[in-house]
Amino acid sequence: MFDAPADRKTLVEVRDLKMHFPIYAGLLRRHVGDVKAVDGVSFDIFDGETLGLVGESGCGKSTCGRAVLRLYDITAGTIRIEGEDISTMGQETLRKKRPTMQMVFQDPQASLNPRMTLAGIIGEPLDEHTGLKGSARRDRIYELMDAVGLNRDFANRYPHEFSGGQRQRIGIARALALHPKFIVCDEPIAALDVSIQAQVVNLLEDLQDKFGLTYLFISHDLSMVRHIADRVAVMYLGKVVEVAAREGLYADPKHPYTQALLSAVPEPDPVLHDTAERVILTGDVPSPSNPPQGCNFCTRCPQVFDICRLKDPQSREIEPGRHVACHLHNEPQAAGETAA
Repeated sequence: MFDAPADRKTLVEVRDLKMHFPIYAGLLRRHVGDVKAVDGVSFDIFDGETLGLVGESGCGKSTCGRAVLRLYDITAGTIRIEGEDISTMGQETLRKKRPTMQMVFQDPQASLNPRMTLAGIIGEPLDEHTGLKGSARRDRIYELMDAVGLNRDFANRYPHEFSGGQRQRIGIARALALHPKFIVCDEPIAALDVSIQAQVVNLLEDLQDKFGLTYLFISHDLSMVRHIADRVAVMYLGKVVEVAAREGLYADPKHPYTQALLSAVPEPDPVLHDTAERVILTGDVPSPSNPPQGCNFCTRCPQVFDICRLKDPQSREIEPGRHVACHLHNEPQAAGETAA
């Protein structure tokens, strides 16, 4: 489905990933349905690149990122990292794979233990997965602090003594402790002040160049994703609707939802802002526990056709490296139908 460029190998391969959360109701707590947070997602991440995963709040981005790392037991699908299938891997075997794949969480305050010092937090993965002791362990902690720009004198301070940006640097240092190849960055700048966001993103880019890291960068900030990502995947209601190279997607979005999403990005130039065409979507996002029949976007799409309400479009490569799940591109006969 996704072919890696000749000079790059595929590090992460996700196929038809589903993460459904059961709904129980009534006195007997019967299973009455499922919240389809992630519903058939497929994508590849090539070695050394950054794949941006974007979409509005509640579309399943963070759940997808956690599922890829097997922080959840997935409902269906396959996840391969370095060619090894981890989808059904037992927890003990999976634990041995953890050094390869790590995560930087959205809220640095909530993801750090308030009762542990900075050295304790960064050193915890070393205690769990390596045999480093004494001076070797301390040297490794100092090395990680240097890498993310933290003063060594702060090693015995606690998380509440740091700013939001510094706490996120601690989280990044912890993620780097075991020499990972793949890191999921789950909205790592969303909880930070705007003045600090660029510093953290630049740090992630520098670390990627230095250590050869591969990122899945989850964000709703489309401007920041354009800065850091090599390719971008767009999610809507649990499904990936478009995957394309960064510049191609921002210059010429193909899926109607991607067009609407990008048209909402603020334009700093006053002249361009006044003349820009905005795509205004009507209605609300359907519930992931009761998605519409056919295409998930059919209830809000300004270009909807009859077939959209009947058949779920399959993702298809319409250009080299660009995959779109839309009947406008998948079903040639749809163009001849009357728009609803």
